[in-house]
Amino acid sequence: MAATARPSARATERLPAGLLAAYGIPGLPLAALLLPLYIYLPKAYADELGLGFATVGLVLFAARIVDLVQDPLVGWLSDRLPANLRRRLPMLVGTPPLLVAIFFLFLPPADAGAGYLLGWTLAVYLCAALVLLPWYAWGAEISADYDERSRIAGWREACLLLGTVTAASIAVVTGDGLGALAVIGWALLVALPATVAFAAWRIPETGHTQVPAARHTKVPAAPHVGGWRRGARALFGNRPFVRLLAAYLLNGIANGLPATLFLLYVEHVLQAPGWSGPLLLVYVVCGVAAIPAWLALSSRIGKHRAWIASMLAACLLFAPVPWLGAGDTGWFLLVCIGTGICLGADLALPGSMQADVTDLDAVRSRRARAGLLFAVWGMATKLALAGAVGIAFPLLALAGFEGGAGSEAGTGETSAGALFVLSALYALLPIGFKLAAAFVAWGYPIDAALQSRIRRILDRREARRGAAA
Repeated sequence: MAATARPSARATERLPAGLLAAYGIPGLPLAALLLPLYIYLPKAYADELGLGFATVGLVLFAARIVDLVQDPLVGWLSDRLPANLRRRLPMLVGTPPLLVAIFFLFLPPADAGAGYLLGWTLAVYLCAALVLLPWYAWGAEISADYDERSRIAGWREACLLLGTVTAASIAVVTGDGLGALAVIGWALLVALPATVAFAAWRIPETGHTQVPAARHTKVPAAPHVGGWRRGARALFGNRPFVRLLAAYLLNGIANGLPATLFLLYVEHVLQAPGWSGPLLLVYVVCGVAAIPAWLALSSRIGKHRAWIASMLAACLLFAPVPWLGAGDTGWFLLVCIGTGICLGADLALPGSMQADVTDLDAVRSRRARAGLLFAVWGMATKLALAGAVGIAFPLLALAGFEGGAGSEAGTGETSAGALFVLSALYALLPIGFKLAAAFVAWGYPIDAALQSRIRRILDRREARRGAAA
């Protein structure tokens, strides 16, 4: 069948599991960094340090907006580095200052205010971009094969989810507040530099999309990247890229809302704060376990169709959540299992699709711009999370919701209304965003057959450049 065609015999060779593990292993500490940033840190600063939900929401939203500016610059600079340093050098340079920023953000003094939160959050975002963006772009360059890219993304996301499981396990033991942030912070100070250094040592850089046969193989120079205006026209004239980016942004907001509100929902709606850690563990473990099944399905029906199926399934699972209440932990556990299974597709497949769109951009722009494209996707991720925080916390404040013991269910009409707003923001609003994302992704055109044709064009260009050299 045409849909199963491959670019070349060389591209169909399966990459060794050891290489994929070396690429994915930085995801363990990076996920342990991201989970508290999105879930534990807002509640800890708002509740335990007394900043309030409205203040924390506005501060984190402002930090995300400022953070958006740096990603294209980081990606653009990464693409302009020599090919044998393009991904590893920014990661190695960004790790030491990231460790300093993690220390101050995760172990705040008792009098930390909004300015402290804003400053160190921005520092973490900037340094994390130097590590995360080249790491994601590196994954697009390890293989050119349609299905191998799904394996690469699957290993990466599995490591991210395992890191999330580890961070959630820590929170089960220490609680989900400042204690969890402190323990996770100290663990990151050890694990992050070790895993980044191992990946930088083990994985060769190529400057294109194949791993050299040996580490001493000479790496070809990258094509010149220039002209912001010309580059932007090529980028946003790429309709599959724009369609994927829009779907990715909408789905990111849909995922960011429940991630931001998860602890509040479990504590104040289900009234089961002790279950927050176990429920989160079940969710992420189901996501890891489901990744191979989603990869197998995507190989049969295409990545975008499998991704759409997962989004629609998540909508069905979220639908009854606003009508759950105190004592319905068992029903919510089933929701966590189902949506966790959907998470496997949500994380692995878009990353693989991004690598395919990077090839199409290389055909049209005649430039190596994986770093820039993944920076734009990084912007979409951050904008989605900023939108989730900026939507959720101010609306909760307007509805009269306050953290702490004073907002227990059943204290009055206002409290009941605020709890329903919390439930609606947690589940109903994400359904709308996921349906919109599925609608946008429906017409995504790149399947295995088209990606095979794109790769043949790029392979011929590489061959001509090699002959000329």
